[in-house]
Amino acid sequence: MTWLVTGGAGYIGAHVVSALSAADQRVVVLDDLSTGSLDRVGDAPLVVASVHDQRTVASTIRDHSVTGIIHLAGKKAVPESMADPLRYYQENVEGLRRLLAVATDEQVRAFLFSSSAAVYGAPDLQLVTEEAPCRPVNPYGESKLIGEWLLAAVGRASGLPHLSLRYFNVAGAGSPALADTTVANLMTQVFSRLERGLPPLVFGGDHPTPDGTCIRDFVHVADLADAHVAAALALAEGRVVSGVLNIGRGVGVSVKEVCRLIAETTRETHPAPAPVVVDRRAGDPAQVVGSARRAAEVLGWTASRDVADMVRSAWAGWREHHAGPAMAAHAAQAV
Repeated sequence: MTWLVTGGAGYIGAHVVSALSAADQRVVVLDDLSTGSLDRVGDAPLVVASVHDQRTVASTIRDHSVTGIIHLAGKKAVPESMADPLRYYQENVEGLRRLLAVATDEQVRAFLFSSSAAVYGAPDLQLVTEEAPCRPVNPYGESKLIGEWLLAAVGRASGLPHLSLRYFNVAGAGSPALADTTVANLMTQVFSRLERGLPPLVFGGDHPTPDGTCIRDFVHVADLADAHVAAALALAEGRVVSGVLNIGRGVGVSVKEVCRLIAETTRETHPAPAPVVVDRRAGDPAQVVGSARRAAEVLGWTASRDVADMVRSAWAGWREHHAGPAMAAHAAQAV
């Protein structure tokens, strides 16, 4: 199989490309580089284009004999989706529609979709299985759920084998070079504030959880990349025809606990002041922890890294990208 990875120059996409290459899968990257970086792609061919550019997508599929697509391109910030829902529907829904139109025209044989635990919304469950009701509470989650529906409908109509992977909270880095350099998730938000001598911000301390802060299921990005390889191979080999799978650890960790782990990791260079609790953010559920049992059964995949691994690797990567070589080397020693 030759896999076209959309968004393959981004944080998650680059890890997926690296894992596919390590598994001897042929890879082509399509990325508009709006948030991705050329440095992340490695030796994989790169086509700089948007998934909205159907002509370029079609020529890329033909020129590189693409037989499968892994679609990661899109927007993913919940607060931004609340402020600009039209953009999220345009990028995440219309972008997927255009990509699927080309995929079916070009008779692609498999499609793997980057979905999200945000499709569940705010479930009143200790452990969320794939059968839980999907009631997203923000436009980002809505756009991902619509994407799942769209992919399933195309699969039924055309016979396209497909999987939707519902990511939980992705963090960490497989290597410092591939680390998340944006301030778009909890860990990098805290790192950014510590480097400026500011306390971490905790959005809401009165949630119905043991310590009052949100609880999330954090999964290491390298484990997530391995899940993509397992899913891609399952589709290619005909072991899976369709479905949705949770990709997480099945372990809930509170925001307060993550802040504590970060403080332990960064204390030698950036002693962390106590977190400051501020108002809740709109669209943030109190607790979302997913069961990954089905992924283990269907793909033979389970996560192997814990939150401490995520914090250490994320910090080493952050220091490499945001500080000088000496500080990066110091951070890497902690990994």
